[in-house]
Order: sequence, then structure tokens, then C-alpha cells
Amino acid sequence: QVQLVESGGGSVQAGDSLRLSCVASTRTFSGYVLAWFRQAPGKEREFLAAISWSGYSTTYADSVKGRFTISRDNAKNTVYLQMNSLRPEETAVYYCAARAGGYGHSRMDDYGYWGQGTQVTVSS
Repeated sequence: QVQLVESGGGSVQAGDSLRLSCVASTRTFSGYVLAWFRQAPGKEREFLAAISWSGYSTTYADSVKGRFTISRDNAKNTVYLQMNSLRPEETAVYYCAARAGGYGHSRMDDYGYWGQGTQVTVSS
């Protein structure tokens, strides 16, 4: 079992930056692929980024490529999402997710563990 707790959300202005963190309670953190998703009101949950066990490989959705960076610190059981140049349409609840298995997945159903989410509000 893996428990995930996100933090770092808040209210910012368009163009600002924000860094989200997600701490996992597991002794085998380095054995999990981690990802970030978001869900805006009335919309489906959307994949943003994923990172491999070692952190050497990352994948991004086209909508955030070049502006968001996913990283992990296996010594701290933590995955991060650095978000730059935020836009009002990116207002959503942001979730981290984990899977024990292969890297390279972007569907919700591929991830078995989820945090409770953290709200990010971007105003214009």
C-alpha cells in the first residue's frame, strides 16, 4: 500500500509559478512510477507528467511541455511538479499518482494509488 499526500497548491496570478509536492508513505518509493494529473470542474482527469523509478525518464502532456517539470527525490519519498507560466484555464485540483510497474503510462486506470489532491487557482 502507498499513501500519497500532496501539498503546495494555492491561488496565484496568471504567469506565476508554483511547485507542488507529493510525499509517499512507503519503504519502496523507488520502485514506483509517479505521475501528476489534474481535474478541472466539469472535466475529466487529465494526465500531465510521469517520471520513472530512477528519475532519468520523464513524459509530459503537450499542454504543459516546456512549462512544467516533474522530478523526484527518492531519499525523501517525494515527487515534485514545478509549474511555470500558469494560465487561468489551468485552475484545477492537482493529483499525484503512483503505479508499481512499467513506465510510460498516461491513463488514470494505469495508476493504482492516488493522493487526495491539492487545489490550484490561477486568476487573470
